[in-house]
This record gives sequence, structure tokens and C-alpha cells, in this order.
Amino acid sequence: MSEHFEVSAPSGLPPRDKDALRVGTMRRIAAARLRYCGLEAMTDDVMLIVSELLTNALQHSGTTEISLVITVADGALRVRVRDGMPTHAAPRRPGPAAESGRGLLLVDAVAKENGGTWGTSEAGAETWCCLPLPPQGQP
Repeated sequence: MSEHFEVSAPSGLPPRDKDALRVGTMRRIAAARLRYCGLEAMTDDVMLIVSELLTNALQHSGTTEISLVITVADGALRVRVRDGMPTHAAPRRPGPAAESGRGLLLVDAVAKENGGTWGTSEAGAETWCCLPLPPQGQP
């Protein structure tokens, strides 16, 4: 699956609201693809990863286009979000009262809990997460 969208195109909605709607659309497309591939058991974790990686790209990259690629190969599911900006994503350590800043910590926790990994491309233009596929016949 490969999808992309332009950031903050005019539409009458404030840019952040429109972009947030796009994240929801990408989540639904990803969930449909997981169902098509028989990977419903991974839906909750993948939806969280998709949401956090896309939101991180929207909030921190300053880009005009973001792409989402989900592939299944070699016993693993890979989620890649590309914003094309040479900035490495890094988890923050927000204070207890902070209202944001925990997205990449969540991605890290979900990846580790499932025996996966996450990171950024060498140039920093892409953030990715890789999760092993569940054994056949198990949820």
C-alpha cells in the first residue's frame, strides 16, 4: 500500500483540522489493507503507529507532502512515513503536565512490545517501524 497527501491544501477548514482528517483517512485505508491481507490482529498497533508517525511528520517537518507506505515481506510488516525533510525524529521526554510529545515514545513501546524496531532513514526524511507478523493461525 502506498498513499500520499498534500499538507494544508485550501478547503475552508483550518489547515490543522484538514490535516487531522487526512490522518484519519490514512488510518482507514491502512486498516482496510490489513483486513485484505488477513492481518486484522495487527490493526490496533498499526493504527497507533500510523497515527503517531503521520502526526509527527505533520507537526514537525514543515513539508508540503507526506507519504505512507505499508508493506508485508519477509515475515514482517513495515510502516514508512516520508516527509522528505532532512530532520531525524527523536522521542521527547515531556513533563507530566505536557499535553503532547509522547507519540514516538508510544511507537517505541509498541515496537518493543511486539519484538519490532523503529527509526529514521539515514537522511532523516523517512520514519519507519517494522513489526514481525503474527504466527499463522494466531491472533
